[in-house]
Amino acid sequence: MTALTTAPAARRAGSPVVEPGLQPALLTAVLCALVAGSAFAGRAGLVLMVAALQVLTAAGWFRLNGMWPARQGIALAALAGFAADLGVLVVGGPAGLIGALGGALVLGLVLQTFRPSDPSERFYALTVLGSATVASGFCAALLLAAHVPAAVLAVAATVAVAVLPLPGPVAAVAALLLGAGAGVLAGAPLAVAVPAAVGALVGRRVAGYDFPSRFVHLTAGVALPLAVAAPLVWIGSRLFTG
Repeated sequence: MTALTTAPAARRAGSPVVEPGLQPALLTAVLCALVAGSAFAGRAGLVLMVAALQVLTAAGWFRLNGMWPARQGIALAALAGFAADLGVLVVGGPAGLIGALGGALVLGLVLQTFRPSDPSERFYALTVLGSATVASGFCAALLLAAHVPAAVLAVAATVAVAVLPLPGPVAAVAALLLGAGAGVLAGAPLAVAVPAAVGALVGRRVAGYDFPSRFVHLTAGVALPLAVAAPLVWIGSRLFTG
């Protein structure tokens, strides 16, 4: 009895941060390669890959926050991302993205407010749904960004270097420098390559919080480096490269 009750506690001892390992990093690199290839292939291909990234981001975010199964919430967050894609394609520019996300957040608020559940549980579900909507929706920023292939190469290189067996700060600095350098060598301005590398590191770190499961690492750990980098790449390409 004692062994059974103390085993979960033993597994959760120590730091709550469990960094995604090599396999999620390789899968992120594959995802980045697909996004880069779709960007070269044309607008329609990039939209499809962004939609796939949004589904993976929504699923990983809900599981990262301890909510599973949560099919309705994942579907709503993914649909919010698709609406953001559509807003970018139809309206154009950031107005379409922001408008679609605003509408999705209002819809989520209404649905969660009238959902029959405990008030405290309802508030937590609303928080997770709102943050998942934003995380999924801002993936659509890749449709507005410039230098997308080079930027996603910076993301792939960053997460690949971050898994090297180096001390934490050394690995972070090396990943940032080499990831940004790879983006610059591929043709991205420094103002795009550096935000891409920073976003990759932040997304990877977020996916490692609160004793994440293997499922979290293979969803959020794969998607979040690119999902967090997407709006930063857009901001960099808009503000600093025109």
